[in-house]
Amino acid sequence: MALTGLPPDTDADIARVTEALAMITPRWNVRILLALSGSPLRYSEIAAKVSWLQNGQLHPKLQSLCDAGLVQRTEHTPRHVTYGHTDRATTLLPVLPLIVAWAEQYLEKPERPLPVIEQVEDSLTLLTRRHAAAILWALKIRGEASGRALAQKVMPGSDWTNVYPPLRQLVEDGLVETAGTGHPYRLSIAGDGLGPVLGALSAWSAGQPLAQAAQHPVWGHPKTAPDQRMWLSNPPRMPAPTTTPAPHRTGQTAPPSWQRNALFSHATPTRPLAALPTGGPRR
Repeated sequence: MALTGLPPDTDADIARVTEALAMITPRWNVRILLALSGSPLRYSEIAAKVSWLQNGQLHPKLQSLCDAGLVQRTEHTPRHVTYGHTDRATTLLPVLPLIVAWAEQYLEKPERPLPVIEQVEDSLTLLTRRHAAAILWALKIRGEASGRALAQKVMPGSDWTNVYPPLRQLVEDGLVETAGTGHPYRLSIAGDGLGPVLGALSAWSAGQPLAQAAQHPVWGHPKTAPDQRMWLSNPPRMPAPTTTPAPHRTGQTAPPSWQRNALFSHATPTRPLAALPTGGPRR
């Protein structure tokens, strides 16, 4: 069943990415996955690495990660059980540096230095707002659109005014911008900068190598630009004048070097990228 009014391939892509985000966004899931890097561990060994979890919290987390296909439980004997990454989890970990790079560049700088694991968690929270993925996809395809036009694509069959709460949240988060009431919505620089992250999540959720992210039909770098007049809420009587496409952005900053164990460190993270004058999206 279609979730949006976007083309079927795009709708399925959004659904896969939304499901992938739902696997890793719940609190502590990324930290548990990082704790399991390396050889499989026994329950007590994992508990020692995530000691801030209270009694009874770790087991349901491990169970949910097993159900998601990211952690494998192996029972060697009734008293010897280990947990380790599945192949799916191993191929997911390289997405984390992309999230770190985006957070370093676009998230507002906090009053106190944050370890990069918290930057990952903050970024994932922004991406899992309700309808966020569909709205980001729609605006990336369209360029800009009114709230009514977005509602027709993001939540067909629903009262079109229901699009405004998630839109206002995305504006507050700094991923979407508008000039005000009655003006169209468009991706902010930070929202558009999510391309490498969302493209990589799409490739991973489809079982493709992360290198395929650059070929993503929406967030990659296709040879042909998408039609900028795919769905207008009020089509003009006369053909719209052609516009010069925005220049391709080059010189992307490479993801910062990091180590998995560094995500648990509370040392001040290196910030090689300058803060945006506006402060960046809110955490």
